[in-house]
Amino acid sequence: MYGIIHEYLSRELAAIEENGLLKRERIITTPQGANVHVSSGEDVVIMCANNYLGLSSHPEVVQAAKDALDTHGFGMSSVRFICGTQDIHKTLERKIAEFYGTEDTILYAAAFDANGGVFEPLFSDQDAIISDELNHASIIDGIRLCKAQRYRYKHSNMEDLEEQLKAAQAQRFRIIVTDGVFSMDGDLAKMDEICALANKYDALVMTDECHSAGFIGKTGRGVPEHFGVMDQVDIITGTLGKALGGAMGGYTTGKKEIIEMLRQRSRPYLFSNSLAPSIVGASIKVFDLLSKTTELRDRLEENTLYFKAKIKEAGFDIKPGDSPIVPIMLYDAALSQQFANELLQEGVYAIGFFYPVVAKGQARIRTQISAAHTRGDLDKAIAAFIKVGKNLKVIE
Repeated sequence: MYGIIHEYLSRELAAIEENGLLKRERIITTPQGANVHVSSGEDVVIMCANNYLGLSSHPEVVQAAKDALDTHGFGMSSVRFICGTQDIHKTLERKIAEFYGTEDTILYAAAFDANGGVFEPLFSDQDAIISDELNHASIIDGIRLCKAQRYRYKHSNMEDLEEQLKAAQAQRFRIIVTDGVFSMDGDLAKMDEICALANKYDALVMTDECHSAGFIGKTGRGVPEHFGVMDQVDIITGTLGKALGGAMGGYTTGKKEIIEMLRQRSRPYLFSNSLAPSIVGASIKVFDLLSKTTELRDRLEENTLYFKAKIKEAGFDIKPGDSPIVPIMLYDAALSQQFANELLQEGVYAIGFFYPVVAKGQARIRTQISAAHTRGDLDKAIAAFIKVGKNLKVIE
């Protein structure tokens, strides 16, 4: 049986490679950080990690993970409702709820699971889900698993959102779902306007704060804080795998009845192993650090403003936005791959993104700034972008 599909897969993979679009994984031989060593021999500045606050290898976070290994073991060998809940799982859930000012939190093995498991337990074919067209794949897949009526509005277009809300008035419950920060473009959802429309048309609001938790808003509480509507958002999903330590794990936080229903019926929660104790222990330390000071958030903001100003000054086309995601637009998929390869030769690790990760004709190098970057790191990256940009005639 495999013979026929083998021929098909081989042809498809050959075509992908011939078009210069084959994704090749680079191998890092050091801990994640602002600078890493790759297996091909280079020491490079990394410009494409979700390590926004520089916590992936923070010594206090690493030590907390080691301590949790000693006190709570390596793994749970079970799901939460059987024998996979430790005291530290409940501590982390409480700390996340306190961080956001919500009533309760539920942990997942990944943020993809949090988004994949939130809709089906709460909504049926009597209800409506109204989703931004550029929402993350995990939201899209979660909605597909639910029988609710689906409505999609044009990206951050409040007029179209209002039209979809009007169309959904016949349904029992309505929920507006959006990314807080859109991961490919780096722009923020118009959360204040979304909440205003939700109030007008009697809808719930859910936001995915994976690319904002810890650093967007004055104290890092995310896009709802940035727009002053934290008390108007009903469901927040997020990840422990980006700014909040960079390991694994996701969460949903909100009203206690919502969280309790997810504990009862959310399939990714019920049928996935409990989050490893070392990750839980390290994540508790992360929330303790973020509750003490905004130093890392403030440094990230400074680094982002500096990098954006210099890249724009050099003549690159970047997407506007208020986040540390800085997409440098190249538009051509093969060019994005060539650009990334030449950056690596200059000591800068960045990745080209192209269809289907982004729309056709919207290929880019997505850079992501970190609080761990020094001014020297940023200057090295900027110089490399300018050199490669001129070599490939992207800039003059």
